[in-house]
Amino acid sequence: IHPVGEGLGMRDFWIYVWLRRAALIAAHVTGLGLTIVISVLSRPGTTQDLIICFLEGYCLCMTEGILLFSAEGTIFCLKSRKNKVRFHWLCQALALVAAAVGLGFILASKVVSELPHLVSWHSLMGCCTLAASLLQAGCGTCLVFHKQLRLSSSPARLKLYHDTCGLVVYLLATGTIMLAMVSDWFQATVKGAAWWLMAVLPLFPALVAMNQITNAYLPRKKISS
Repeated sequence: IHPVGEGLGMRDFWIYVWLRRAALIAAHVTGLGLTIVISVLSRPGTTQDLIICFLEGYCLCMTEGILLFSAEGTIFCLKSRKNKVRFHWLCQALALVAAAVGLGFILASKVVSELPHLVSWHSLMGCCTLAASLLQAGCGTCLVFHKQLRLSSSPARLKLYHDTCGLVVYLLATGTIMLAMVSDWFQATVKGAAWWLMAVLPLFPALVAMNQITNAYLPRKKISS
């Protein structure tokens, strides 16, 4: 039983479980939905390519890579932890590749247009997200190859570092995506209540992922029947 659900009666506990499962499904749908909608609205060959790549990398791939280890289960048919770890690596690698491709698009666009680089909060936070992603990937590599690298830190401590860094990366990526929603292009394309909805939707998968990571380290309490 999940540590956060401990201390609840059986009826309240099952309500809690189903609410968590509903939130998990909604996080999957939100990540995929945002990626599809913005991809349809964007124009290929423009600076919007960076937004699409960030969404595909972080809002979709990284979200699935994190929720893969949810206590409520996963949408993928993966039972063993070894297979989950492998798929997690694949998702994180795809997120980094997508972010790197997006960075390449935006750099090429700025050079062709002769525009200055790193002049907006969106671009600055995007760079911070990429830097933190590389650090998080390094922590994950140390965790997987702990014996081969003969590291002094224990696997449990490395896992804590990796998960914490992953949470920071995800929150930075969420902030980057939300800043993209206030760009001139997006505000001109989506208006009114639809804009407010799209602007806050990235927060939902982030809250679900943050809840999953933090709950993994909460102290367990005795369960009451």
